[in-house]
Amino acid sequence: MPRLHLHLLSDSTGETLEMLAKAALAQFEGAEVIRHFWPMVRSQQHLDRIMREIAANPGLVFYTLVNSDTRARLEEHCRTLGLPVVPVLDAAVHALEAALGQIPRARPGRQHAMDDAYFARVDAVHYTIAHDDGVGWEDWEEADIVLAGVSRSSKTPTSIYLAQRGYKVANIPIVVESPPPPALYGLKHPLVVGLTTAPERLVQVRRNRLLTLGQAPETAYVDQDRVNAELQFARRMFADNGWPVIDVTRRSIEEAAAAIINLYNEHRAPKEGGPT
Repeated sequence: MPRLHLHLLSDSTGETLEMLAKAALAQFEGAEVIRHFWPMVRSQQHLDRIMREIAANPGLVFYTLVNSDTRARLEEHCRTLGLPVVPVLDAAVHALEAALGQIPRARPGRQHAMDDAYFARVDAVHYTIAHDDGVGWEDWEEADIVLAGVSRSSKTPTSIYLAQRGYKVANIPIVVESPPPPALYGLKHPLVVGLTTAPERLVQVRRNRLLTLGQAPETAYVDQDRVNAELQFARRMFADNGWPVIDVTRRSIEEAAAAIINLYNEHRAPKEGGPT
């Protein structure tokens, strides 16, 4: 396949644009794409400097720019160079404009405004970091979600990802020789979710972790029979307490988090709607 230069221009952080480009590129296996990232494009002078780089590496241009003058200048430059240019959010904005009967406010970076939701996410991240790996069980009742699972079952990265979405998350390792604090079984507000994985995958992850730390790769920590017993112990605990379970074997962190959010929404719905 030919090499493609993909230029991403945004008047804000460019996070949304990068995610959209990544999602679209995932549909093209083996494509050789060189991404050029241009965030915070808020002046025509800045745009003109970028256009010199685009002219030197011509390709496809994606943009999320709200200023009409900057947009027009970019499109004019691209027409002159004969380059395709795509306003990736326009279709969604136009559909919302029609449905809501409102004219969109052309303000860059509005999704990153430091509003109440922003500070709630910051608070969630602080809480989650302070309640990693079983720490701070005394105030788990403040959590939205508690993740339980054996060592290396993706509890911490999943917790951090959920926290960035605004959920307060605590997590606790399930260890056969060390039962969790009794508080875990009496939680009223949080949704407790068990994380599990295939034993073969868990052994490989643990072995890689030991190698990274420079430790012996063959210990009881990676013994197949012991790992099987740990997972069986955890699954029995989840079942005994009626906790929903997510198998993370073939799920990315994002996919596991999406499944957990669905469970959380179902968990909260009866409480928010009153008795059912």
